[in-house]
Amino acid sequence: MSPFPIAIDPPVLLAPMAAVTDLPFRTVCEEFGVGLTITEFLSAHALTKGDRKTTGKLTASLGGRPFGVQIFGREEEPMQRAAEMAVEIGASLVDINMGCPAKRVVAGDCGSALMREPKVAQSLVRAVVAAVPAHVPVTVKHRAGWSQDERNAPEFACAMVDAGARMITVHGRTRSQGFSGASDLGIIAAVRAAVPSEIPVVGNGDVVDVEGYLAMRRATGCDAVMIGRGAMGNPWLFARIRAVCAGQVDPGPPTLEERLTTFRRHVGLILQLKGGPRTLHEVRKACGWYARGLYGCNALRIEVWAATTAQAAIEQVERFFVERLANAPRQRRGARDVLAPLADPEPGTGSPAEESIGLEDSGSGEDDAGRAGDLAKRGNPGHDIGDAA
Repeated sequence: MSPFPIAIDPPVLLAPMAAVTDLPFRTVCEEFGVGLTITEFLSAHALTKGDRKTTGKLTASLGGRPFGVQIFGREEEPMQRAAEMAVEIGASLVDINMGCPAKRVVAGDCGSALMREPKVAQSLVRAVVAAVPAHVPVTVKHRAGWSQDERNAPEFACAMVDAGARMITVHGRTRSQGFSGASDLGIIAAVRAAVPSEIPVVGNGDVVDVEGYLAMRRATGCDAVMIGRGAMGNPWLFARIRAVCAGQVDPGPPTLEERLTTFRRHVGLILQLKGGPRTLHEVRKACGWYARGLYGCNALRIEVWAATTAQAAIEQVERFFVERLANAPRQRRGARDVLAPLADPEPGTGSPAEESIGLEDSGSGEDDAGRAGDLAKRGNPGHDIGDAA
């Protein structure tokens, strides 16, 4: 098997997340230095049927940047056609989801249910490999196994490689765990040990900061790390990882000014690239992310959700940051004055940015959906989110 044809530099990827890794957010993460982004989790069946909502999420990165497309299903023909559609828009790789634990996905014997049917999974990989050019690698993302008694990740990964997969991403929990407990670094290490050395193995689960990134690399020997939940509203994490991987000093968490600048960039991309009746919804989502952990963010959340236009929501956030910029302590960073940095965000601590980011029910059950979906629904009933690993 030929070497993996894509240089992922730095060795960190943005996880595919339904209703999160749209083109605006992928672009922001790319500008902060992520090694590779992957589209939202996409149903092969919906793509091949021409579902407008799903095909609208099949988007190429701006400026010719490399990107991947993740698809799910269990029927060979739709999976092949979906892979061809990904290649047609310039995808650098096609990833097959075999890790989604969502009930609506496993009920169709897709996602993590395929870990109980390795022969079927192999057939899907072979079919997709046959459908795409040799220079476009087919990759697989899966979990530790179906349950504690069915932890078959090393054997499953090897079977996928035998079928033609050229990169494996492992989330360190079983399907039955959902997001309870901790991601098992040991199972990721076992996959790395089992899979041939020329096949990259990517670790996934619970990485929300630089220390977690380094710990996963050291403990598992994985070739790269995929980050989902830890990147939401925190794209600076990729710049920090890039710096550390280059032997430079970690620049630390963002200042208030940097948060505001990034918020402006993100909502600007939303207005430029998406628009339409969903614009207010998308802007509200971004508003919550960038105010995470700041004093007064609960009140801001209420104001943003009361806004009736995207511009009104943006103005609420602008005022929120301007008030804090006027009162924040300052410190020196190099030769310039900047605002004192904020503490690293801690996903899952109940901040409004996580409890009420206002994401839609994507209808796809994106891989590893459980915890972030629960967080989103607690803040805004009726909304859901995708992969948060």
